[in-house]
Amino acid sequence: MNIVNLTADRVDETAALLHKAFKDRTTTWPDLPSARLTVLESLDGGKISRVALDESGKVIGWIGAVSMYDGHVWEIHPIVVAKAHRRAGVGSALIRDLENLVRENGALTLWAGSDDENHETSLSSVDLYADLPAAIRSIQNLKDHPYEFFLKAGFRIVGVMPDANGPGKPDIFLAKRVER
Repeated sequence: MNIVNLTADRVDETAALLHKAFKDRTTTWPDLPSARLTVLESLDGGKISRVALDESGKVIGWIGAVSMYDGHVWEIHPIVVAKAHRRAGVGSALIRDLENLVRENGALTLWAGSDDENHETSLSSVDLYADLPAAIRSIQNLKDHPYEFFLKAGFRIVGVMPDANGPGKPDIFLAKRVER
């Protein structure tokens, strides 16, 4: 596997990967044109957009990031790995690569939001306002939600936005320190 900057000749392949991976999980990329627009936007100046390539040069993963808070914080948006390559270290390698790049640019924190639109965690379909800290402390993964991937990569849950995607559909915020 090789991780390189995303280039224009790989936009369509990357968009297809994004759409295929998320079409049943979220309403964010309901079709190929919306996925392609996200990929194209990742090429705008000041952003980071990296792809993981297999031995044949095929895109098997993608990570994008945008700077905020005067470069102290970078948001992962998005990260995706082809289904056939999940749980093989591709996502972890993309995160490590991104961490190194943002650290070199003076970042202190890397963060990601991970929506729960399909009731995949114990944070969905409940009144999080009743006791949000307790809900976060006792979070359970009900249907293979990706928040556990981020935890394994050293991230911590730093917050939750209740109802971010509609009633009972929160967004889970995860972050990690990247400074040396």
